[in-house]
Amino acid sequence: MKIAIAQINPIIADIEGNKIKIIDYIEKAKAKDVELLVFPEMTTIGYPPMDLLENPKLVDDNIESLNEIKKHTKDIGVICGYVDFDPDNKNLLYNSAALLYNGELIFTQDKTLLPAYDVFDELRYFNKADSNDLITFKDKKIGITICEDVWNPLNLENRKFTEKKKYEIDPVKTLTKKGAEIIVNLSASPYVKEKNRYKREMLSKIASSNNISLIYANQIGGNDSLIFDGNSLIINNKGQITSKGKSFCEDLIIGDTMSDNEIKFDDNELEDIKLALELGIKDYLKKCGFKKVVIGLSGGIDSALTATLAKNAIGAENVFGVTMPSMYSSEGSVNDSKDLASNLEIEIETIAIKPLYEEFINNLSPIFSGLPLDITEENIQARIRGNLLMAISNKTNAMVLTTGNKSELAMGYCTLYGDMSGGLAVISDLPKTLVYELSRHINKDKEIIPWNTIEKAPSAELRPDQKDEDSLPPYEILDKILDLYIEDLKSTEEIIEKGFNQETVKWILKMVNINEYKRRQAAPGLKITTKAFGTGRRIPLAMKFVP
Repeated sequence: MKIAIAQINPIIADIEGNKIKIIDYIEKAKAKDVELLVFPEMTTIGYPPMDLLENPKLVDDNIESLNEIKKHTKDIGVICGYVDFDPDNKNLLYNSAALLYNGELIFTQDKTLLPAYDVFDELRYFNKADSNDLITFKDKKIGITICEDVWNPLNLENRKFTEKKKYEIDPVKTLTKKGAEIIVNLSASPYVKEKNRYKREMLSKIASSNNISLIYANQIGGNDSLIFDGNSLIINNKGQITSKGKSFCEDLIIGDTMSDNEIKFDDNELEDIKLALELGIKDYLKKCGFKKVVIGLSGGIDSALTATLAKNAIGAENVFGVTMPSMYSSEGSVNDSKDLASNLEIEIETIAIKPLYEEFINNLSPIFSGLPLDITEENIQARIRGNLLMAISNKTNAMVLTTGNKSELAMGYCTLYGDMSGGLAVISDLPKTLVYELSRHINKDKEIIPWNTIEKAPSAELRPDQKDEDSLPPYEILDKILDLYIEDLKSTEEIIEKGFNQETVKWILKMVNINEYKRRQAAPGLKITTKAFGTGRRIPLAMKFVP
């Protein structure tokens, strides 16, 4: 059977726009004599719509859209993700897939496994399927699954990217026992670094061990913090991947379930992270109605990387850099910012903040009288910069991109209403060590980020001769401890047992916990690890927990 996957980028709740795109891909597939076309999960609405699902009009509009789509299915089967409801109780919703053919809806299948971990909250909205059944189409017995339904291979031990517990039901096993020849999986599976290799191995093993062909259709696009990478697959019954969708862009993938032309993979994780972040920036701006960004350029590596990714995502003409030197800023940092702007061909302006800072201190002197200098004066500098950037944003309708990394955000090494001010935190899920790796990767062919920026010791430059390591452990140590605590959920004792200094570990974990209030007020960040700050990590502010 000639099968195609429509790997598209839907906009959440844009029912009309998504419908037009779906119909366009149906026509493209017809022109290629495709017999069965598969779309991703919840294509009519986009994933994840979250509490928008509580609005009955959205659900009604998505059903009406499906009825329009089916009119375009003459001589082609189309499997499309949508949201259904119980006809006897419209409040009971289902994450569903419809098989449309010759203007008719001939089969539906609801999602069985509803994830409720990390960023997923489907038990909040949906009911699970009552059964898993087959449909015979073009003489092939087909079982339809939706995303999480295939993430329960009981014989795989590594579950880093999935629910910690195993589900009691395995829809794939149920369908193969009923005689399925092809398993179709409609997905909206977000990108996480290192996940693709694991996913390919998992899906290939499912196909070969069950002697079935497997069609994996994944959406692409950035939706708030989540980035969907596509990489849709067609896998034969030997577990060989015979067709693959492009990474991080829309695609129409055409293949045959009987092919044995196996594809080989050469993964480049740093390039994938770069593409993911660029797509996240591009889509967040576009879907929120922005065209331009403004970035505070400090001469440091974080702002340099953020500006580089933004330029790649939306073009140099849409990126505006501002360097805001204080009395503590080195000439080298200002020059590094200008060199970066020159390399990127972006506009840059300089606003010296010393006069503003002095005015703040002068006005606060009656209250500050007799009190020693401390972090308060450092934060005033950061807040002046944040106010300047937000003023430029208001006047020019350019979104401020914040530039803090995951290591800083974890430790609270950032200023509320200062360097945390902005609309999108581009690298907030990149540990500092990964910031360096990605920057060197970007410079692999030529200098884009000034090498001096990469090689100099990191500093906030908020006091004389300040260095990050005056306040934080070396990033090589800090990031390993943070990863063990935040992503692997290890206890203090377990981390110490791995050879880290006891006092250092206790202090780091304490700082992570007490700075949750800052992260709660941070701009949304782009997720690329298994446990990003934000919706996937929900920690109370008023608590006492000793890890």
